[in-house]
Amino acid sequence: MSGAAAGADRGHLLTEQANPLSERLDQLPTDALVALFCANDREPQRALEAAAPALTAAVDAIATRLAIGGRLFYLGAGTSGRLGVLDAAECPPTFCTSPELVQGVLAGGAPALLRSSEGLEDLAEAGQHDLEERGFGPGDCLVGIAAGGTTPYVLGALRHAQATGALAIAMACVPANQAPMPCDIDIRLLTGPELLAGSTRLKAGTATKMALNLLSTGVMVRLGKVHGNRMVDVAVTNTKLEDRALRILQDLAGLRREQGAQLLEQAGGSVKLALLMAASGMDPGSAAAHLAQHGPSLRAALQACGAQLNGLAQLNEPQ
Repeated sequence: MSGAAAGADRGHLLTEQANPLSERLDQLPTDALVALFCANDREPQRALEAAAPALTAAVDAIATRLAIGGRLFYLGAGTSGRLGVLDAAECPPTFCTSPELVQGVLAGGAPALLRSSEGLEDLAEAGQHDLEERGFGPGDCLVGIAAGGTTPYVLGALRHAQATGALAIAMACVPANQAPMPCDIDIRLLTGPELLAGSTRLKAGTATKMALNLLSTGVMVRLGKVHGNRMVDVAVTNTKLEDRALRILQDLAGLRREQGAQLLEQAGGSVKLALLMAASGMDPGSAAAHLAQHGPSLRAALQACGAQLNGLAQLNEPQ
């Protein structure tokens, strides 16, 4: 008998239980199968709402550390790890962060993105090792993601984070009493049994992706990388993102597209700097120095020099 087969029975975990709604899943006509999935996939939103206090605490705690030089690491195995890698990879183009600021750590590394290597999740020491290889330290933050809450790879990494004085955040889709995890903040996304029993790439995966969307976006808002609901730190690296940048300049500063393109070039591709230049009349050097002194929030920088944007954003400015 293999070690995996001889391991503890995990049948009590919420994510491993059979869903009574789908007992006849293989016998359902396709329209009924689709309808069942549509109805059951409302559970991730409810799970996110129930976890709002823990998510709020996580956003503020992560932002506090990142503001003084810390980094954020998502770590997991299988689907959980791949979702962390996905969210981390989206931060540089969306918020113009360095690839080191938010990192995804997946059991098995890059090859596991394309080919399953779930056996590696049983190695508790591997989670600590992978963090140590990246220089993980006391100023950093770890979100350890494990749908069932029992993954040794994740538990080992969380214990290491706590031992080093880093911020340890656990994210799982089972109640804490079923699978305790060492952490400072405990995020539980209780989506219930899957329609396909044990397949946590379904509701559990959806809830995890939603929670990571919220965490990274909320943290970046707190770090001043958003003005209103616009990504003013967007990295202008292709034609789609250039178009988005020009529309932001048009909407927030009232600039014609040609004016926006000229100002964006003068600002070295920085939308935030271009907006400050448009509102204040500063040259690029002066605007950059002002932003360095009074930023990173564009709103704070504008207030410090008594300037304001004259585009559509004015409709939403507080009076």
